[in-house]
Amino acid sequence: MNYPFYTSIATGAKEYATRRGYSVIITSSDDNHECEKRLSHLFSTKDIKGAIIAPVVEGSSEIEHLFKLKMINYPFVLLEDVKGIQANVVAIDNIKAIKKAVKYLMEIGHSKIVHFAGSPQSSHTQERIEGFRHAFSESTLVFNKEMVVSIGSHYEESFEKTISYFKNKNRKDYPTAIVCFNDHQALAVMAALKKLNIKVPDNISIVGNDDIYYAKIYPIPLTTIRAPQQEIGEKAAEILIRNIESSTLLPTERVVLDTEFIVRESSRELKN
Repeated sequence: MNYPFYTSIATGAKEYATRRGYSVIITSSDDNHECEKRLSHLFSTKDIKGAIIAPVVEGSSEIEHLFKLKMINYPFVLLEDVKGIQANVVAIDNIKAIKKAVKYLMEIGHSKIVHFAGSPQSSHTQERIEGFRHAFSESTLVFNKEMVVSIGSHYEESFEKTISYFKNKNRKDYPTAIVCFNDHQALAVMAALKKLNIKVPDNISIVGNDDIYYAKIYPIPLTTIRAPQQEIGEKAAEILIRNIESSTLLPTERVVLDTEFIVRESSRELKN
């Protein structure tokens, strides 16, 4: 919950639930899978009627605790798809969002574009890679797998891997634009580029994802994909309450929301 993206979602969920007469407890697993398991067990055994879960997908996380919640028909809504779990999900259209970002870069003259991906276990990561590939398949530019670089979504890891990536490349082989997994990763990438004396956007354009509230006040305001964070929270709370109040088991719902592309100073047009 220390990432502002989830704080905004929690606010949306809380506001909707309060209007419906429910109290909301907000807690964080701090990206720790064991902690998430303990919390899900605690919720289902105490008098907590349901949960909205942003699942931890780092490393070899198991999903046994989510299966357990399903087995006892405990109402919950996930904020991304988890392979093997048929559950209520509220998410954004990641494929369409990343495709939009890459096409924008192509339109303003970029051809050497790379995608810095998040955790390989995350469905969001896989969908964003797919969106990146789609943009190339719909253009005259050729995609190759070197264009997708896994650097994770945690600040320190992303920073170090960005430094390594550029130190192992000749300047002539640098990309002219990077599409980042999320805004948090984008901040780490920009800090690493500053350390390497690579200027944003003069040398490299950066695009983030989420439009967290401080993206516009980054050292270089961030071009990014705006997710409707409040709406995600409201929709998740609406589905959860519908399931809590139903006397019968409801079919699972999957809501996919659209995004908006926001252009700021971290990207620039390349003149031919």
